[in-house]
Amino acid sequence: MRIISGRFKGRVLTSFQEDHIRPTTDRVKESLFNKWMGTLEDAQVLDLFSGTGSLGLEALSRGASRVDFVEQNVRSIQILKKNIDLLKLSKDEYSILKQDVLAYLKKYQGPAYAFILIDPPFTEKMAHDVMLALDSSNCFDENTLIAIESQKKERMDDAYTNLYRYDFNDYGDKLLSFFAKKAQDA
Repeated sequence: MRIISGRFKGRVLTSFQEDHIRPTTDRVKESLFNKWMGTLEDAQVLDLFSGTGSLGLEALSRGASRVDFVEQNVRSIQILKKNIDLLKLSKDEYSILKQDVLAYLKKYQGPAYAFILIDPPFTEKMAHDVMLALDSSNCFDENTLIAIESQKKERMDDAYTNLYRYDFNDYGDKLLSFFAKKAQDA
C-alpha cells in the first residue's frame, strides 16, 4: 500500500497480515481521486470504514485539510495510527473515531463534509444499508461528493431519497459509485 500522489507521493504505508482488511487497489484509488482532481484543496473529508486509512490519507496528501476516520476494529485502528505516525500528521489534520459507522451517521450533527469516502467490509455486503443510513444523515449537503465501493453482486440503488448516483466505474467484481445530493426540485 502506498500514497499515489500529492505531498506524500510514493510513501509506503504500514504492511499488515489481517484477513479482515482489503485495501482499495491503486487502480481504484487513482480513478476515484482523478474524478475529484483539483477539488480536494482545504476540504473536510469523512472516511467511513477507514481500515488502515489508505483513502483518507490519500485525500490529505492531495490537499484535504482534515479527515475524520471512522472505524471500529481495534486492529485496523492500530495500523491507521502507525500510518499517521509514519506520515507525521499534525493533530489538527485528523481525528480517529472508534465507533460503528451506521451509528455515527445516525447521530452526526456537525457541519457537512465536502467529501465522503466509503469502503464497507467486503464480507458483509452492506453498501445499500450504508447508503440508506447516509441518505438520512446530516453529514452531507448539496456540495458534498460521495464515493462508495461495493461488490458488483450486492444491492446498490441508482438513487435514494436525497442522493443520486451520478457516475460509476466497473472493476469486474466491484463497483466504485459516485453520489451527490439531489436538487431540491428533483
